[in-house]
Amino acid sequence: MFARAPLAGRVKTRLIARLGADGAARLHARLIRNAVRTAIAARCGTVELHATARHTLFSTLGVKVRLQRGRDLGERMHHALRSALRRHRRAILIGADAPALTPADLRRARRLLQSTDLVLAPAEDGGYALVGARRLSLHIFTDVGWGSDAVLAQTLRNLARTRLRYRLLRTVWDVDRPADLDRFRSRRLSSGARPRARR
Repeated sequence: MFARAPLAGRVKTRLIARLGADGAARLHARLIRNAVRTAIAARCGTVELHATARHTLFSTLGVKVRLQRGRDLGERMHHALRSALRRHRRAILIGADAPALTPADLRRARRLLQSTDLVLAPAEDGGYALVGARRLSLHIFTDVGWGSDAVLAQTLRNLARTRLRYRLLRTVWDVDRPADLDRFRSRRLSSGARPRARR
């Protein structure tokens, strides 16, 4: 799992006008805890958190924490996936801010990786919330406008230039804009108590 450290003023900046810097950081911390629970509940293998910086929150999550390495998001994702693939046959990377991702999505990604090289879960904003790999190339993550609405399209363009096969999962939404915040709050209210992950 990839996550920024939940530091006030550094995360969910598009929501600061509505939540304040501290409130946006608290929301980000809540999303991190939710994503870790999802990853654990999927039972796909060892769960690791790859963070931008150390933070006291991370020591409470019960998973191994590593620091991200690379000049941009593409390099950091490639490094994390490549490192995992040295130890495992398959690796799945999710972001911290896509509460629509479920354990079933992660299990489906794992199943698809038995017969394809790469799996992506598109996000409604033009990016993607999950990338799973059995084989990998740095070219997949180069010349991508990270943070733009063209991230998925540019990644698929890069994939077309490689010999890697890929599959797409269902499209999910993430929490970045005020409208996403309303959606997240209504989802939490409609789902009642948050489910407890089984270990």
